[in-house]
Amino acid sequence: MNASLVLGRSRRKTILFDDNQPRNAVTNESHGFLTRDGITPSEFRRLGQEDLKKYPDVTIKKQRVTEVHKVQQLFTMQTEAGEVYRSKKLILATGLKETLPNVKQMQQFYGTSIFSCPFCDGWELRDRRLAIIADNTHAFHMAKVAFNWSKDLILCTNGNYILCSEQQDLLEKKGIHVYVESITSLVGENGYLEKIIFADGTEILRDGGFVVPEMKQASSIGESLGCELNEQGGIITDRIGRTNVDGVFASGDMAIAGPAQLVIAASEGHKAAIGVNAAFIEEDF
Repeated sequence: MNASLVLGRSRRKTILFDDNQPRNAVTNESHGFLTRDGITPSEFRRLGQEDLKKYPDVTIKKQRVTEVHKVQQLFTMQTEAGEVYRSKKLILATGLKETLPNVKQMQQFYGTSIFSCPFCDGWELRDRRLAIIADNTHAFHMAKVAFNWSKDLILCTNGNYILCSEQQDLLEKKGIHVYVESITSLVGENGYLEKIIFADGTEILRDGGFVVPEMKQASSIGESLGCELNEQGGIITDRIGRTNVDGVFASGDMAIAGPAQLVIAASEGHKAAIGVNAAFIEEDF
């Protein structure tokens, strides 16, 4: 949306394809965006679309693009409705998909009392009894970060031995106990966690916590066009969103170049739109 706003203000004919399937759909509140702290994602989206309606060169299509092909200097896009569109430039902002740790009832609590980003939701969970649930090597980092908001913290690796002895010793010295046992269930009501039950029968009272999901591209369009990926699977771009494919730009979380934050994604979209403008200007002259 932010890329579309900048392009609309730059008098570039723009179509925004949005099938309304954002990764933050389960989030009750979005934080860290100045003047919009605490807003619901749906309200943020509504306000953003209202802004875009001011600009006659921007059209919003509530459809999912299924295929993109480049022939010479034009991109041909086909939507799931079978409609075909063509453009000279393309900004990919399809984001990421997350796979949560394989724990029963996780979806019941995710977005209400269990979250994936301490910077987004740590303030609301400050000083509570928290758990980190992670089955990958990012568990140690997440435990260190979450410790900033609560000292009553445990790390649950759900049957996976993912910490070296030095890491485990360091966490234990900070009072962060590591539970390697598999999690049998999460218990609570209305999305609010109350306790964690482990396979060995241990029950630990908790008020919420954080998970470390596995991230992957939500769409394969970038890769199908030949965009280069980094070691984390993100699309490589320069400082104004250009990929290695001429005419293709990328913005937001899909680059996996930093924290997955709403305000950062908006900034990346703004820069990508400037990159598109720069390309058109150079071509014009």
